[in-house]
Amino acid sequence: MRKTLSKLGILVFGTLIVGVSGCSMFSPSNAPVDCDAVKNQEQAGFSDAKIASDLGSTVDKVAACHGPKTAAGPQD
Repeated sequence: MRKTLSKLGILVFGTLIVGVSGCSMFSPSNAPVDCDAVKNQEQAGFSDAKIASDLGSTVDKVAACHGPKTAAGPQD
């Protein structure tokens, strides 16, 4: 009986540890942005702020999906 309770205690404690660390690992602030979803919403005419709001992300992470900014205007 004692060994069973001990194993159960270890199992519960281990589950709590994994659960707590798992929450921080998948929090919205650390979650990557789905750039395919960003591109689809961008083509639909949504702003970066609207896309970030819809995806539960930040404008900076959404903007990173666009890649580096290049010089505006026609290229010679």
